[in-house]
Amino acid sequence: MQSLHNIGQTPYQKALSGKPTSTRAGASLVETLRFVASVVLDVVTFFVLLVPLVVQFFAGLTRKATKKNISGWTALVTGGANGLGRDICLQLAQTGCHIAVVDLDDVNGAQTVADVRKLGVKAQFFKADVSSFEAVSNLKREVSSKLGPVDILVNNAGVLPLMSLREGTPDDLKKVIEINLLSHLWTLRVFTDDMIQRKRGHIVAIASIASYLPIERIITYAASKYGVRGLMGSFASELHNEGVDDIVKTTTVYPCFIKTRLELMDALKKMG
Repeated sequence: MQSLHNIGQTPYQKALSGKPTSTRAGASLVETLRFVASVVLDVVTFFVLLVPLVVQFFAGLTRKATKKNISGWTALVTGGANGLGRDICLQLAQTGCHIAVVDLDDVNGAQTVADVRKLGVKAQFFKADVSSFEAVSNLKREVSSKLGPVDILVNNAGVLPLMSLREGTPDDLKKVIEINLLSHLWTLRVFTDDMIQRKRGHIVAIASIASYLPIERIITYAASKYGVRGLMGSFASELHNEGVDDIVKTTTVYPCFIKTRLELMDALKKMG
């Protein structure tokens, strides 16, 4: 298995559309039935564990939503060079936000910046390892000097290695936690106080459906996303108790499966 550190250096390749091919040819009837039963059980478990999210969704429909005017605000998006992060950058730019694209992929980061600027807003690429507190502290200073203070923080950076706890190296497992969870802690610590002082801010955490649903072979990833869910719930409660939750808003997003990276989709197909 390729190490997580090497995978992180792999050039981004968008996943291709198309139907997955079956890898279970030649399986016996008993094996097939066991596989079908396992899938059915997983699907049932999936929907049972989705109940809290469904309840929150319908409860939200009863509230009157007011559209926030964020034109002219500065939004920082980690992992903004590719995939979901890139789309978030473009969507925020369409609302009039200036965009700080933060990533380690400077090639695609530059392309995202170019595409954002076509929408008539300011944009800048910042190469930073958000799993490092020192790097995040430096990032705040750089963004403030070039785009102004951050009003919207989108913690999107993440890695999803397909490996069990018994695979990879200890450093591989540690890196998943550092990128997927610790980066959220560092950015919250660095950017929140400034938002409170300026009396405006919104923090968005991209978690995962794995925050609710245990999934095999992505155990470390699931653990990190469970952590994001707990972090944001606790952080929102803390802001509320301090009386500043009307100043700094928080949102946690739980995407399901998004086909973005080609090598990830190839690995999923091989798993059958």
